[in-house]
Amino acid sequence: MNAPKAIANIEYWEERCDLAAAFRWTARMNMHEGVANHFSLSVNDDGSKFLINPSLKHFSRIRASDLVLMDANDPESMNRPDAPDPTAWGLHGGIHKACAHARCAMHVHSVHATVLATLKDKRLPPIEQNCAMFFNRYVIDEGYGGLAFEDEGARCARLMSDPKKKVMIMGNHGVMVIGDTVAETFNRLYYFERAAETYIRALQTGQPLDVLSDEVAEKTAQEIEDYPVPQDARFLEELRLILDEEGDSYAS
Repeated sequence: MNAPKAIANIEYWEERCDLAAAFRWTARMNMHEGVANHFSLSVNDDGSKFLINPSLKHFSRIRASDLVLMDANDPESMNRPDAPDPTAWGLHGGIHKACAHARCAMHVHSVHATVLATLKDKRLPPIEQNCAMFFNRYVIDEGYGGLAFEDEGARCARLMSDPKKKVMIMGNHGVMVIGDTVAETFNRLYYFERAAETYIRALQTGQPLDVLSDEVAEKTAQEIEDYPVPQDARFLEELRLILDEEGDSYAS
């Protein structure tokens, strides 16, 4: 990386830079929404302490040093002046408190994933490779009850108890994606939006869908999970290199 060196006395510098790069690229791909939506990353063993974007800052301007360290077990951490907004605390704090396997959590209202979340049938059928990547690997939240304050966040967290299912299609809302690292989670978020777009565009043709068999879909999903080259890490590394070459301020 050609990014600036770590700022003294700021913990988790590389993790912060990865998150900041993910914010910048999410904005470039128009998968953000205003100054809403949040990404978070656990930094301790039980997942309760996590980095998250500060309240009401545009994804395209978030820097590594802007990220706030929160403690899901300490509501008083919301009293700090740079604390995230209450829905971020409710949703991300709830997930990190209840799901230690959700090391990284990314929630957006990206267009195609949100369109999928508005359909009566919110399932993503395996009509091609990207869609098959998520076969049997997502959950659907059918209980939208308003903004994700603490009660709503706790309910959503319960839906993510199965470590195999790392995408939640949030009915009438958007999408939540989890993973072990920023790179893995961002890669999954990117491909889920691509898959949702393919499906929505296929529906728009009005033609019958050619859906893969369960056997082929599961085989494809497993092959992608077991792929010998770590494409997710390389994807984020390439995005960071592009930002570095442009002199972007994400790593500051």
